[in-house]
Amino acid sequence: MIGSLRGILAWKAPPALLVEAAGVGYELEAPMSTFYGLPAVGAEVRLLTHLVVREDAHVLYGFATDDERRLFRTLLKVSGVGRKTAERLIVEMRDRLDGLSTTAPAAGVTLRGGAEGEAFAALVALGYKPAEAERLLDAVAGTATTTEELIRRALQGADR
Repeated sequence: MIGSLRGILAWKAPPALLVEAAGVGYELEAPMSTFYGLPAVGAEVRLLTHLVVREDAHVLYGFATDDERRLFRTLLKVSGVGRKTAERLIVEMRDRLDGLSTTAPAAGVTLRGGAEGEAFAALVALGYKPAEAERLLDAVAGTATTTEELIRRALQGADR
């Protein structure tokens, strides 16, 4: 198993990136939370990795933090995850995820606490950019009191 990779970031185009290490170019896929923290092309990068071996492909995933990789490994155990299932998983797994640290918000994004903070983290985990998650939550501010309601209403607003 390849546990981590350190080398030069050769290119990046979400969700794929290429890291050259010791003369070998490793193609990886990474979550958007990792992409936001990547250095410029040509800079050195270190990523934690997880190799998924399937019948039709070997896919190497890269993560900025151990928390991201642990979350990924937890979600691998769930089959058939679509948007609605992902929403339900985030709500149902909240207690299990409490021990995971959250990454710092992007510039211009308000740091939220409580239900709004949990909803923000859930939207980013679903692939929304921090600024988009912020916009979706601002649109439903004051209309919901629980994390579940905030996520549901924000996702309904995204579909419009």
